[in-house]
Order: sequence, then C-alpha cells, then structure tokens
Amino acid sequence: MSHIDQLQRFIFEHSDIRGEILTLEKSYQDVLANSDYPETIQHLLGLFLAAAGLLSATLKFDGVITLQAQGPGPLSLIMADCTRHHNLRAIAQFDPDQVFDSSASLSDLIGEGTLTLTIDPNQGERYQGIVPLESDSLAACLEDYFARSEQLATRIWLSADANGPSPRAAGLLLQVLPRQLELCPEENQRLWDHATQLADTIKEHEQLTLSHKEQLFRLFHQNELRLFESNPVQFFCSCSEGRFAEVLHSLGHEELDSILEEQGIISINCQFCHQQYRFNNEDIAELFNENPPMLH
Repeated sequence: MSHIDQLQRFIFEHSDIRGEILTLEKSYQDVLANSDYPETIQHLLGLFLAAAGLLSATLKFDGVITLQAQGPGPLSLIMADCTRHHNLRAIAQFDPDQVFDSSASLSDLIGEGTLTLTIDPNQGERYQGIVPLESDSLAACLEDYFARSEQLATRIWLSADANGPSPRAAGLLLQVLPRQLELCPEENQRLWDHATQLADTIKEHEQLTLSHKEQLFRLFHQNELRLFESNPVQFFCSCSEGRFAEVLHSLGHEELDSILEEQGIISINCQFCHQQYRFNNEDIAELFNENPPMLH
C-alpha cells in the first residue's frame, strides 16, 4: 500500500503532457475526525482535499495553495489548503438544521457562489483567482478556472468515499506543458485528446482501490510514461499561539480589554484542528509590550 497518502508525478515521454496522481487515507480520516460533518459534506471534503493535494504540486516555492468555495446555500463555505510540503487541512461551514441530500451537487449545496484559488507564498505577493460556480462538480469548476485564468489545458478526476471501513479520497490530473518537443500543434492536440479520452474511462472504485501504478497501466499502457518518486501527504494544522496573538493584536487593545473585562479570559479554538488557545490579562499586556498590572 505504498501509494496511500502519496502524491506522485508522471510525464508522457513523447508528448508535452504531465500528470499527478494522489491517494489519501489517513490524512482524509484525520480531517473527518475533527468535526461531525454530514455524509454529503464528508464526501465533498474528500474531493477538496484531493484537489488541493494535486494542485500543491504546482507550487515552485514555499507557501500554501488554498481552494475555497462559498455562497448563499446550505453549505456556506468549504475549503482545503495544502503546502508545498503537502501538509493538508480542510473545513466546512454549513446550516446544521439542513438535511443534506447525498445526490446534491456542489452548485446545489453552495448556491450561486464562487470558487477561489489562492496562492500564498512565504515570500512575495499573494495571488488569487476567482471564477463563478457554473458547473456541478468540483473537477469541472477547476477545469473552468484553468481555462479562464491560467489558459492551460487541464483535466481533473476526483473521487472520495467517506463511508467505507477505511475512508479514502483520490485524484488524477493531466495538464499540457509549455511546448518542449518539436511537435506541430495538430499533433500536440491529438496526443492531448487521446490521453484525456483514456483518462475519462477511469472509474471511482478504481481510483480508490488500485495502486498508482495499476491505475496508470490500466489507462496508459500503450504510452511510455516516466514516473517520479512519490511524496508523502499528511494532515497538519499550522495554527499556533503566535498566529492567534497576531490576530488579537489587530483587534486593538481597547477591544481586547472589553472582552477580558466581560469574560475574564480570551479563548480561541482553531477551526481546523480544534486546538484551544487561551489569553489572560498578562498575555494581552505582553502582546502590547506593557508591564502587567500589579495585583493588590
């Protein structure tokens, strides 16, 4: 089971096409364990995690790529992010009084919303692309995004099963590379059409049960592929006391003093991992570089 919680790159040797293939198990289960999500949202979280994991392979620098859908529907927000080192996490916000139909599409759940892809480097400027949610599936929405914003021919296949004895999510991505081989545009297009037609035959149960090598052989055994070393993917939350201290500082001393006077302590829970952080009078005084008050 060496493909589990692994992201693996491959390229087609005689065409300008690259691919990424991913299978999540423990990383997906760790996300589900953090909240009591309805079954429909658990499934969708798996798709978002798989998509974010695939897209993390496009990062050429240290940073985070975030995929977020939001709108006026019963599922008001769902997001997943992944670092260049393939640390994944995800959350969803929904109406707890709503009964979610297992057959509901992404657009049914979100409503007339948007899909946002954000690239946040550790150094440098943040990039954000936004497209309307005009397709029923996350994969189709992402393909719309790449066609509009990146102008890169991209196809994505996503699967998730939150109900099995061992919940899994999986993904496959194909993308045209900048022209490298001396092929005419017509030949490049023919090769792309052929590769995507083959990938369209992949079934959900195959993505979730077969190893990466078995999937790729099943799809592309007539093509010569080069597989690169796989990279581990894991759930990891980047929250810290320092990060929340920065958020509190931005609220201002007066606002924090008001909260402390009313509640005695400021308590914050991380939405991703539910770690709790507590700040008292001394902590807030230190935050603003003040000496804590003397107690008499």
